[in-house]
Amino acid sequence: MPTWIAIFIVVAAVAIVIQMILLTALFFQLRRTAAVAEKAIGDLRTQILPVISRLQVLVEDVTPRLTIIMSEAADITRMARSQVQRVDRVFGEMMERLRLQLIHVDQILTGAMETVEDTGARLRETILGPVAKASALVHGIHTGIEFFRNSRRKGVDPRIEQQQDEGMFI
Repeated sequence: MPTWIAIFIVVAAVAIVIQMILLTALFFQLRRTAAVAEKAIGDLRTQILPVISRLQVLVEDVTPRLTIIMSEAADITRMARSQVQRVDRVFGEMMERLRLQLIHVDQILTGAMETVEDTGARLRETILGPVAKASALVHGIHTGIEFFRNSRRKGVDPRIEQQQDEGMFI
């Protein structure tokens, strides 16, 4: 049995030595990788820090300007809204006045048209009435003259002809 223990001890010792060699190699490799990473980080830091500092200066420089721009944009929006409301109110008043003026013009035109119609009717009554009466009178006189002319030419007594005319009329 002693041989098995000796063999086990030798195998365990060899395994521990191999593990120690592997861990040492792993340690040195990790150390080398850490050095490379540290160098890369250092290079990156030297390149990025100026960019970051410039960005920070730019942000610090632009921030007040952006605040002013936003404030002025709000003021412009407020003034534009006020002007639009004022223009809307003016147009509303203008449209109301225009509507009232149109109603007034319509009333004036309606009154004028009624006056023209009344005047035309009165003119017809005043001028055409007497003209029609005069025309009827002239026509009557003309008919009378024609009657007397015709009765003289025929030699017939006008009273007989009148009785004949009256008989035909009834």
